[in-house]
Amino acid sequence: MNYNVKSTIAEEFINDLEIRETMTYAKENSGNLDLIKGILQKARECKGLTHREAALLLECNDPDIINEIYEIAREIKHRFYGNRIVMFAPLYLSNYCVNGCVYCPYHLKNKNIRRKKLSQEEIRQEVIALQDMGHKRLALEAGEHPVENPIEYILESIKTIYSIKHKNGAIRRVNVNIAATTVENYRRLRDAGIGTYILFQETYNKTNYEMLHPTGPKSDYAYHTEAMDRAMQGGIDDVGIGVLFGLETYRYDFIGLLMHAEHLEATYGVGPHTISVPRLCMADDIDTNDFKNAVPDDIFYRIVAIIRIAVPYTGMIISTRESEKSRARLLDLGISQISGGSRTSVGGYVSPETEEENSAQFDVADHRTLNEVVGWLLDLDHIPSFCTACYREGRTGDRFMQLLKSGQIANCCLPNALITLKEYMNDYASDDVKVKCEAMIKKLLATVPNEKARATAAKYLDAIDKGERDFRF
Repeated sequence: MNYNVKSTIAEEFINDLEIRETMTYAKENSGNLDLIKGILQKARECKGLTHREAALLLECNDPDIINEIYEIAREIKHRFYGNRIVMFAPLYLSNYCVNGCVYCPYHLKNKNIRRKKLSQEEIRQEVIALQDMGHKRLALEAGEHPVENPIEYILESIKTIYSIKHKNGAIRRVNVNIAATTVENYRRLRDAGIGTYILFQETYNKTNYEMLHPTGPKSDYAYHTEAMDRAMQGGIDDVGIGVLFGLETYRYDFIGLLMHAEHLEATYGVGPHTISVPRLCMADDIDTNDFKNAVPDDIFYRIVAIIRIAVPYTGMIISTRESEKSRARLLDLGISQISGGSRTSVGGYVSPETEEENSAQFDVADHRTLNEVVGWLLDLDHIPSFCTACYREGRTGDRFMQLLKSGQIANCCLPNALITLKEYMNDYASDDVKVKCEAMIKKLLATVPNEKARATAAKYLDAIDKGERDFRF
């Protein structure tokens, strides 16, 4: 098949020949510093790069070029997102799954893992626990199982989550990470009020994909790869893509990931709302030593920085798979969303599990509480943001992207970040973190660009001290 960025056929918009030719092109030109410097100059314009241009940057090992890549990534991250870091938590509903994915402990043949599915009352208790931590944004996770986890169960769970108001807590945005489904089911998810629909490709190499997914509905490469097209056709205009680095050679999946972003932009006028960059890690019956494509830290950091350069508008997500040290480095290079206080087991927020009771999808590397993560971010001069305003004000899809690309979003995002941080400070923070929050809010309120927005933000901050909640721009 020929490469066609606007095609809705998986093997045309993720074209194997184009990926391999791109890898060859990048290798052959990796020492062409004049060409590479021209690409870096283009990158500074914040209009993005093609997958070929990005692949060439990744292939270049010149230390000065790598340092310049990092510098540009920092500049672009600050231009679009400032030093705001959006906070979220995953919520695992069920680990029942009919797929045979060889890298995931949920696979059907795993008899060691404890299978569990939350009832609506158990979901309620999990959500209250998350609200008591201070979370406002969740990412729902569930294995693929037509009987245990049908779309009706997911929709009922979303309704339950949005209905729970505990003290000053409320979940204001529910993102959903579930298996590829039909256009009609994507419409139902949209009508249920989801934020972003997230689905990781795992790997874009069709041959390897089919070996890694030997059984189950997920084994259908085309159906899985074309899921975001169906989501868009179903009216979901905020979608999140990602690969699991370590399943395939990093060069192949890096290029495929960027081709997918280009496809969405070219076909629907809206690129991915988020790009996630998880790395393969240990889990119940999964040993990373069985996989030969592990990505070392230095390459991984370059991947993150170049994605930030190539797709400057996208939100970039890193999970608790990464250590505190790694997360700190990645925040500097382009990451704009992180989880905090995460549990990857079913029911783990109410009842943390022992190893013997394991129902988790992967081993967490960062075990800190949300309060500890918030304090850490403030120490690093980042603003922990619990904002969900754009989603709730209908600024999604192309409307969000237009505001972001024009730079106008700053007059919304910064005050919204400060307002939600104030809510967190008053309702959930420890005394030492409250001091840090107060100092950050005082420092940054004066930097809100628009005078009217700055005055309104100050008024809202005062109202929060008086017990009012849920202001937004």
